[in-house]
Amino acid sequence: MDTNRDVAAAAARAEIDTSVLQQIGDTPLLALRRSVPPGCARILVKIESVNPTGSMKDRMALAMIDAAERDGRLRPGQRVVEYTGGSTGVSLALVCAARGYPLSIVTSDAFSAEKRRHMAALGAELTIVPSAGGGMDAALTRAMIAAASDIAARTGAFWTDQLNNADQLAAYHAMADEIWRQSGGRIDAFVQSTGTAASVRGVAEGLRRRNPGIRIVAVEPRESAVLSGGSSGVHRIEGVGAGFVVPLWQPSIADEIATVSTEEAMAMARQLARAEALFAGTSTGANLVATIALGRRLGPDATVVTVMCDSGLKYVSTPLYDGSPA
Repeated sequence: MDTNRDVAAAAARAEIDTSVLQQIGDTPLLALRRSVPPGCARILVKIESVNPTGSMKDRMALAMIDAAERDGRLRPGQRVVEYTGGSTGVSLALVCAARGYPLSIVTSDAFSAEKRRHMAALGAELTIVPSAGGGMDAALTRAMIAAASDIAARTGAFWTDQLNNADQLAAYHAMADEIWRQSGGRIDAFVQSTGTAASVRGVAEGLRRRNPGIRIVAVEPRESAVLSGGSSGVHRIEGVGAGFVVPLWQPSIADEIATVSTEEAMAMARQLARAEALFAGTSTGANLVATIALGRRLGPDATVVTVMCDSGLKYVSTPLYDGSPA
């Protein structure tokens, strides 16, 4: 018997994952170098693009499916349905393919072709709801919700219902734990764009359990600044700004709400790619606009954490990167 060979084989087996889902989470925290202006706080970015589908939504999709499996709402082989701007749909398609669930996704032409093709490649059946000129607004969100509700009623599918599903908060509590550990607890503020509000709320809850004084800034599109008390409107920051106050939002979550225009968000995402070699989407650009503004106010002794929500590979056919006007 070769004891050394047996030990080596056992060690190798310990390094082999049995599912792609084991690669979700535990993402890097990166300090920006060339994008931070003089006198600004240290800015750290959680690089969620390294998740399997290139998005932080892998975390919440797995959390929603895990919870539904545990309590029996989702049975083996049952269909799953969701409405989505794309990233959640891609993440659900990944989880459902890995777990063996058929998936129906309601989405729109307002969102990138890359996301729709990625969902279809992973086996999702797509229902496309037309948008008004390619923009996101409250009417589109509500039309997608209605279509998903109809599919659930007609097929008996389990509807993950992301705008109302608090199961996803656990995924972002875990993200908060990662941020705390990776930063050594040195964090003065956290900034995050708001779609379902689960990520900003979950991370805020997790961080404030450690330090109640951490400042939380929620980000929303300036064209549809409903959380700030403004009017609902059309914008092109994919995955955020539903156009109405979403059910998981709580006013106590944020110390302040920052508004960022689509144009500002796109310009910052492009700058991030050139200056930091971080290829991200529009919501990440919005995060960085708000984060740098806050960092200027807090000064160089502070540390602000934000999120690279997803990969720019999801947006190469959109005005963000195709060279056309926003």
